[in-house]
Amino acid sequence: MTGFVERIREGDLKGLIARNGIFIAFVGFMIAFGIGSDKFLNFDNLESVVRSSAMIGVMALGVTVVVISGNLDLSVGSMLSFGTVMVVDLHDKIGPGPAILVMMACVLLLGAVNGFLVGFVRLNSLIVTLGMLSAIQGLTLIYSGGKNVDVDPSTQDTTWFRVFGRGEVAGVDMPIIIFFVLACVVGCIVAYTPYGRRIYAVGGNPTAAVFSGIRRRRVVFSTYLVSAFCVGIASTILGSRVMGSQNNVGQGYELLVLASVILGGTSLLGGSGSILKTVIGVLILGFIQNGLLLLGYPYFAQWIVTWIVIILAVWLDVAAKRGRLLSPIA
Repeated sequence: MTGFVERIREGDLKGLIARNGIFIAFVGFMIAFGIGSDKFLNFDNLESVVRSSAMIGVMALGVTVVVISGNLDLSVGSMLSFGTVMVVDLHDKIGPGPAILVMMACVLLLGAVNGFLVGFVRLNSLIVTLGMLSAIQGLTLIYSGGKNVDVDPSTQDTTWFRVFGRGEVAGVDMPIIIFFVLACVVGCIVAYTPYGRRIYAVGGNPTAAVFSGIRRRRVVFSTYLVSAFCVGIASTILGSRVMGSQNNVGQGYELLVLASVILGGTSLLGGSGSILKTVIGVLILGFIQNGLLLLGYPYFAQWIVTWIVIILAVWLDVAAKRGRLLSPIA
């Protein structure tokens, strides 16, 4: 009887760790870096990390929706370059409001191309978005003529466009507010609406979803629009904060975004994931990078750690999936 109770308790403990491992890891990292550096838990440092992570976090929200549906989006980095260059370039030509609207329309069009090829043509999402990564970067160079763009220096301190990247509300930086508000909106849609349940169904078992009456192609198409919309928001934040843009400003961001999503526990196999855990994954990655710098490690160490985090998270996800699949047989 005692052994039976102990097994139950052991199972409960394993289940608790499996369900909340990301939160436990987050607390563990915070404690470890806090002990290693007395500057790490300083309020200004924490705020700086969250602010710098907000843009990656905004993009990660959209990519999470795509991954839950069983697909990938590797084009977000190049799309960020394109969106930022466009909104900054158009700022002085047609005004900040129209510039944002035109940029969002163009970015959504790029997302629609991804969605059409993956959802309706049924091409592999890895190949499509990897190809779009190169194509959009080329489109950015064509649009800008290979030159960097900047907002007129005489208007940088007076334009209302600056509020998205440099503004504050009640002492809280606007990028942080945008990130968490958007996370709440997307999280509620994914977790509590019929549309969200369709995304999980398509990612978990596409065939069963189709037989259940779910229009898989439309669901997949819409997830890429969500991803593109989030990239448009991130482009607005980045352009507003820097008031300028290089042609390759988004290069490498697709790796950081995907690492944050995977670290948050969203399965690359589709059908499972959480917006809340993606937010925690974004913060963990940001605090890991910041902690390594405060401990004196070189900048390139961040990329090595990011690679390790991705491999470890994917291995744990695959191991968990195999365990669930094999448990009935055992």
